[in-house]
Amino acid sequence: MHFVEVAVQNVRGFSPAGRFPLKTGYLILKPPAEAAPLAGLTLSLLFSDGRGGDVAYVGPGGKSGKAALTFVGQDGATYRVLRELGGSGTLHRMGAGAAQPELISSDAAEISQYLRGQAGLPPRGTFEQVYCLQLAMLPSRRPRKSAAAAKVDPKTTGKFPALAQAATVQAAEDIPAAEAKLRALETEAVSAREVDQIQFRVDELNSLIFEADSKLKSTEGLKVAVADAEAAWRSAPAPETLGLPQDIISRVQRYPKAVAKRDDALMKLNADREVEAQDVPSSVEPLTQNRIFWAGLGAGVFFLALSVGLGLSVGPLWRYLALFNIPAFGTAALMALRYVDDLQKSTRRGSKEGRFDSREKKISDEFEAEAAPVRMALKALGLENIDDIPGALERKDLLGVRVGELQVQLEQMEADPEFVAASSRRQALKDELEGLNGQLSQKGAYVRELREVEREIARIKESITLAKAPPSAAAPGAQPGGTPAEPLEDPSPALLAQAADVLTLDILATQALLRDRCVQYLTALTDRRYQGVEWDKEGRAFALAPGKRTPVGELPPRDLDLYYLALRMTVVEKASARVKQPFLLEDVLTGVEEAKLPLVARMLKHLGTLTQVLHVTAHPGFAQMSDGTVNV
Repeated sequence: MHFVEVAVQNVRGFSPAGRFPLKTGYLILKPPAEAAPLAGLTLSLLFSDGRGGDVAYVGPGGKSGKAALTFVGQDGATYRVLRELGGSGTLHRMGAGAAQPELISSDAAEISQYLRGQAGLPPRGTFEQVYCLQLAMLPSRRPRKSAAAAKVDPKTTGKFPALAQAATVQAAEDIPAAEAKLRALETEAVSAREVDQIQFRVDELNSLIFEADSKLKSTEGLKVAVADAEAAWRSAPAPETLGLPQDIISRVQRYPKAVAKRDDALMKLNADREVEAQDVPSSVEPLTQNRIFWAGLGAGVFFLALSVGLGLSVGPLWRYLALFNIPAFGTAALMALRYVDDLQKSTRRGSKEGRFDSREKKISDEFEAEAAPVRMALKALGLENIDDIPGALERKDLLGVRVGELQVQLEQMEADPEFVAASSRRQALKDELEGLNGQLSQKGAYVRELREVEREIARIKESITLAKAPPSAAAPGAQPGGTPAEPLEDPSPALLAQAADVLTLDILATQALLRDRCVQYLTALTDRRYQGVEWDKEGRAFALAPGKRTPVGELPPRDLDLYYLALRMTVVEKASARVKQPFLLEDVLTGVEEAKLPLVARMLKHLGTLTQVLHVTAHPGFAQMSDGTVNV
C-alpha cells in the first residue's frame, strides 16, 4: 500500500489549496510555515467515525475545509477518500480507463469496513502506533507517572498510550462545584455507556452487513461471465441467422467430392468431344470448288462429244470412245457422293456439339446447386478457407454449452445455504441498523467516548479526595522542591504488542525478531552509549550500558526518545517485509542533535527502499538525502 496524492483546501498547516502527488521511497513534505499535521489528517480521512472530529484541521479563519487522499490498496486497486472536514465523506475506486471514479460508499462505517476488508487497511490503533510518528508520541512529551495516574484503567493505557495520562491531578479548589461536575459527568457517563453499547452493536451490524454483501457480491463475477457468454452466444453465427441451409456443414463436407465429380464429368465430356472432332471434318468444301469433280465431268463431256463427232464423220468404230465417259463421269459422281457424305457428317457433328454443350451445362448446373451455399457461407462468415466453416458454425453450440455450465454454477452458488442465509438476513440487519442509527441521532450530535468520561470522573474524584485530605498529606512520589521522582513511561509494551499483531507472532518471538536490529539503530543513534536492549516477558525494556542495566523509563529523556525512534524504525522495517504500509513522520526530530540528523536521514532513506516514508519537515538537511521534496 502507498499514497499517490493528497489534496487539500483550507487545511491547517498546508497551503490554502493544492494537489500534491506523492511517489514511493523517502519523500520530504515541506510545510509552508507550521508543521503540517499529515498523520492526524490521514487518520481522520481513513478512520473517520462520522462524528465531525476532523473539523479541528480546518485552517484558521475558514468556516470549512476539504481533504482528499488517493492511495493504492493491498489489492492493487486505487482508491480516493474525500472528506468535508467536520462533515460527510465518500470513498471512490479509481478505474484505469473509466471516465469517472466509481462511488463505493458515503457512509463512514461502511467506508471503514470496506477499507479494512478490501483495501487491506490495518486497525486504527495499529496504523497510529506503528506507522504514524508524531511529536506528542515521544516518551519525553508524555506525562510522568504519578499516584493519580496509577488509578487509571491499565487496559486503557495499554491500548491508548498516547492518551495514557494527563498532567498530575491537583486538589479541587471548589469542592461543591467539583461534586456538581462529578454528578454531571456520571450522568454523561450513563449516556456515553448507552451510546458506546449502541455504537458497538452498530459496528457489529456494519461488519455483518459487509460480510453479507461480500457473500452476495461473490456471484457478481459469475453473473458477468454468464451475461458475456450469453452475448457471445447470441452474436455467434448460425445457419438460420446467415440465411444458409441447415445442412450446410454436410454440404461443406461433400464439397470436395462434388468438385471431383464435376472435374471427372468434364474430363470425360472433353474426351468424347475430341474423338468426335477427329472423325468429322471441321468444314465441308463446296462441290463447285472440287477440281476433281469438274475434271471428271469435263473429261466425260469431251469424250462424249468426240465419240459422237468421230462416229458420225469418220466411222462407227469411233463411237466406242464414249466408253471413256464411264470413268470420267464416275469420278465426278464419286466426288459428288463424297461431298454429300461429308455434308451429312458435318450436319451430324453440329447436332452432337449441341448435345455436348447441353451435357456441359447440366454438369455445371448440378455443381453450382451444390457449391453455391458453400460460397455463400464463405462470404457470410468472412472466411477464405472452406475447412474453417464447420468450426465457425459449431462455435455457437460450444458457446451454448458454456452458457449452460455457467448458469448451473450460478444456480448452485445461489442455492448455497450460506448465500440464502445472507440474502435473507441482510434486510433484517439493515432494519436494525437504521433503528440504532436513529437512537444515536436522538442521543445528540456529539457524545464523548466513555473512556474519556471515566478518566475525567477519576480525575475529579482524585481532586476531591486530595482537597478533603489533611494538609500534611503529601502526594506520593514527590520530592522536596517539586521535582518528580517517578520515571517516564516505558513505550515498549504497547508498541511490542502492536508489532506482534502485525507480524502475527507471540511477544517473545517478536522480541527475538526485533532485538538485533533495534540494538543496531540504538547504538548508532546514541554513539554506543548503550550497547544492548533486553525485554522481559511483559515487554518492559532495559537499556544495557557497560556495567549497567537501566529501565528505559529511567533514561534521560533525550536518550529515551532515541530508543523509541530506534524501536519504531525497527518495527516498520520488519513489518514492511510482510505488508507494506506508508510510514508517516511529522517533525519529531527537533530535540535531536544536529550532528545526528544526517544519520537519521540515511536510516529513513533505507526504510524508503522497503516502504513509502513521508517525512514532514522544513529542515534542509533531510531534503538533500531524500528521494524527492513536495512543498505542501
